[in-house]
Amino acid sequence: MNHLLNKSRFGPGIINSCLKCKIRQSLLISQSEVHTVQRSKSKVKWRWITIGTATFGGISYYIYFQFQPADQPKVANKSTVTLYRKMPLKMMSRAWGTINNLELPVVLRRPLIGLYVWMFDCKLNEAADPDLRNYKNLGEFFRRTLKPGVRTVNADHDLTSPADGRILHYGICKNGILEQVKGVTYSLKGFLGPLTWRGDIDDVNNLSDEEYHQKLKLKPGHELYHCVVYLAPGDYHRFHSASDWKISYRRHFPGDLLSVSPGIARWIEGLFNFNERVVYAGTWKHGFFSYTAVGATNVGSIRIYCDEELTTNHRDHGDRNNVRDACIIEGTEMGKSFQKGDMFGEFNLGSTIVLIFEAPRNFEFKVQTGQKVSYGQPLGYNRHVDLL
Repeated sequence: MNHLLNKSRFGPGIINSCLKCKIRQSLLISQSEVHTVQRSKSKVKWRWITIGTATFGGISYYIYFQFQPADQPKVANKSTVTLYRKMPLKMMSRAWGTINNLELPVVLRRPLIGLYVWMFDCKLNEAADPDLRNYKNLGEFFRRTLKPGVRTVNADHDLTSPADGRILHYGICKNGILEQVKGVTYSLKGFLGPLTWRGDIDDVNNLSDEEYHQKLKLKPGHELYHCVVYLAPGDYHRFHSASDWKISYRRHFPGDLLSVSPGIARWIEGLFNFNERVVYAGTWKHGFFSYTAVGATNVGSIRIYCDEELTTNHRDHGDRNNVRDACIIEGTEMGKSFQKGDMFGEFNLGSTIVLIFEAPRNFEFKVQTGQKVSYGQPLGYNRHVDLL
């Protein structure tokens, strides 16, 4: 009897109902999984659409502004700059750095590297080794050395060019504001960051640009000067000490990798403050001296010969605003001394060197904006003193 009651309790109708519920639940789960997959695919799809749009827009703006007349700066608005910064330029630059270091078959070296030489008008006759077959890859060619005696480091001037390139701009820093090109500015405070090498640990974010400038504590009768040297892709890619000076501190800003070509420098205000850069701060005979290597699009890395711990354009750096500081020590002493013309570092493609330094008010530049310069060539001197 109990057997019959149990059987009737779980009769065919109830069993069928349970089966239908199970099937319905399975269908709901399957539909949920399908929707999850569709949403995931949709996210991926929109991500690539966003990247593609940003890339296309950025390249379009780059091409347009690259060829604008130099005397007609047209500064981009905030939304345009944001769009350009959204481009995957760091990833592209790492990929380019990897490609540059792939070993080329000997039979392909002359035609491929020769194409680069032709496109960017490289002075192959100045290279220590003019035979393109001896360069294993493009990276080695970028870092080529020059023949002995091709460059002469001027001994009569305080300041000489740190690299082969073009003078983008130079002048006096006024109230904590610098010009990257005429009429387009960037902040000294944003470029150098906290003045920790002077033992000052105050939060500079609470300071105005003028107050920050004053905290440099220049000597009486002195000004703060700057000079920007742009290295094009065809230039010699190593750079040298611009003066006799002593480094005490290094600050690495991970930053972006926007192009630093003259066209882009006229277009994006504050460009150098956005980009990855390595600031070396110290002193020379007139007081404060800083030497900054600024990264750029497709610059696989920046290498500084006296700073083996430095790594740039690395995916593990994380937050681009997270600066990395280090003291420069040689042996048991704080700081490292350099003489004019000493080898300092290298780019794995053209970029920019920014010099910011203290000097007397009668300091005079010996170059013009837009002028081509070679490393060791005079940039400036303390008039009526240095040449006596």
